[in-house]
Amino acid sequence: MDHQPAVRRVETPDSGERVLSDAQIQQFIRDGFLKIEAAFPRDLAGQGRSILWRDTGCDEHDPTTWTKPVIRLGMYGQDPFHRAVNTPVLHEAFDQLVGPGRWLPRPNLGTFPVRFPSPDDPGDAGWHIDTSFPPEDADPNDFLNWRVNVTSKGRALLMLFLFSDVGENDAPTRIRAASHVDVARMLAPAGERGLSLRELAANGFVETVARQETLATGDAGTVYLCHPFLVHAAQPHRGTRPRFLAQPPLLPAEPFQLDRPDGAYSPVEQAIRFALRYAL
Repeated sequence: MDHQPAVRRVETPDSGERVLSDAQIQQFIRDGFLKIEAAFPRDLAGQGRSILWRDTGCDEHDPTTWTKPVIRLGMYGQDPFHRAVNTPVLHEAFDQLVGPGRWLPRPNLGTFPVRFPSPDDPGDAGWHIDTSFPPEDADPNDFLNWRVNVTSKGRALLMLFLFSDVGENDAPTRIRAASHVDVARMLAPAGERGLSLRELAANGFVETVARQETLATGDAGTVYLCHPFLVHAAQPHRGTRPRFLAQPPLLPAEPFQLDRPDGAYSPVEQAIRFALRYAL
């Protein structure tokens, strides 16, 4: 198991350099994710955790009050969260991965699944991808009915914002590197209608079991930018301090296209095109 994604450090736009190098963009196309350290200031993470601790109803200093393996909180658009998702580093990275003018700025960081040290099964640790649009002919309140299609309608990126330090025992998100390739191939025959999460997960994403597993570890302020088709999973918390993480989508300003007359494909689009033409 590989615990360390290849990309560790980026330059800020203020340095006059691109945030992501060509090699890092190629890594995103190949592996389906990038790790950006210090993508937002550590002090913003601390300010955000103070707000989240209050809303958990738990006492930060009394582990006897941490009685559940996971508490889900949301939506969060207060100043620390708004600033964290709108740093110059992240905006430039969005431009490089999705395309200038092709994504929508986020006013908030959405929901937080706060994971606590616990021997109990959290009940949500299965392999999956995040769906992006509701069904036309099924109950939209059943999240297994939500859908994904080969052009990733409604989602430009999956993002993981670490608001606490996350080590290997702190319930880091598990990632199957390059699994976005397998999912693109699963989605292609379904066309524009796509597939529901229930259909995609019917066999437990067995198509991706041979992919190398990586843990989304890092210091508070780290952000993982992931291809929307990347297969990932939660896991039980075996550490000592709760894990605070947001996992919002980056929304597209326009649909992705896999056949552009001008050939100006974003890396997200390039990854899908590569998946449908070549084997890894």
